[in-house]
Amino acid sequence: MSLIEIRDLHKRFGEVEVLKGIDLDIAAGEVVAIIGKSGSGKSTLLRCMNGLESHEAGSITVGGKVLLQDEEHLRALRLEVGMVFQQFNLFPHLTAGRNVMLSPMVVKGLAEAEAKPIAEKVLARVGLAEKFGSFPDQLSGGQQQRVALARSLAKQPQLLLLDEPLGALDKKLREQTQIELVNIIEQVGVTCVMVTHDQEEAMTMASRIAVMSEGSFLQVGAPQEIYETPATRFVADFIGNVNLMDGTLAVDEPDHVVIDCADCRHYVGHGITGTAGMAVSVALRPEKIHVSRHPPTDEFNTARGTIQEMSYFGSYTVYRLKLASGAVLKVTQANTTRHRDDELTWGDEVWAHWSRSAHVVLTQ
Repeated sequence: MSLIEIRDLHKRFGEVEVLKGIDLDIAAGEVVAIIGKSGSGKSTLLRCMNGLESHEAGSITVGGKVLLQDEEHLRALRLEVGMVFQQFNLFPHLTAGRNVMLSPMVVKGLAEAEAKPIAEKVLARVGLAEKFGSFPDQLSGGQQQRVALARSLAKQPQLLLLDEPLGALDKKLREQTQIELVNIIEQVGVTCVMVTHDQEEAMTMASRIAVMSEGSFLQVGAPQEIYETPATRFVADFIGNVNLMDGTLAVDEPDHVVIDCADCRHYVGHGITGTAGMAVSVALRPEKIHVSRHPPTDEFNTARGTIQEMSYFGSYTVYRLKLASGAVLKVTQANTTRHRDDELTWGDEVWAHWSRSAHVVLTQ
């Protein structure tokens, strides 16, 4: 049974329709990430789920209760929903413990003596038991973020909403905190919906991802599904790195298609139910391409190019191959040995090739 049900949700700001008929079911215990470019409507959707924004049409149901706009229903909703913003909004004159105590005191009306043990327990759960008496300016960014999380968890919500929760942290700390956050959420058992523009963050933390553009969901699915089988060019291009090659459909069988592109013929191991000659795109991830000085034997899924750029990243190297048409093919190759006898470099003519299951065909 779904904890959250969103049906045909619409929201306007003046003449601009920000949410265009959103539908989404979220099961208890799930972590769902909503991702998209700035202005896509993802933060507005989150604020509608918390009652911070009203919606013109459609419905939001949390725990079987329909979210209405009157103050009584909103007050009841906020007992069940916690929210953490990108800016942690901790009171600088209060200790970490006092910041966390405010949540059950204000929201649930508990006395200070009742709120203190709750705050101590929640701070211990996020790994900050010893920081109860520390002020925010005595804490690192990651610690402040966990205090903000503890404050939301202190009222024991059914649903936790995270709006760009790690956006204020530097890259290394953000990566470390992602794992900590997931572990805390799983231990608590709370359902979580997070908004982020960081694809890696969504892939790391979420059990499902909803890709949003211009007020609509383009695809909702598990991280692997979104990455490996994107539904549209936008999704393919937004999630990770991808080579998008335009072509025409030459052969369409139930178990495979052949696509003619400017620099190669693609044999793709799935059908699309199209018509011969129709325009399509092929999406191919850089890490699924192999580079060699020698041409492969297969007539399909191979292209010849010149190494125009290369960047060494330690565990892998990124090559940019200029093809005959002038297009650039991006290739990521793992550095599995310390030294290679056939080391590639700028200006080398090489062959790129990939398997028949490495890519997908997109019709929109």
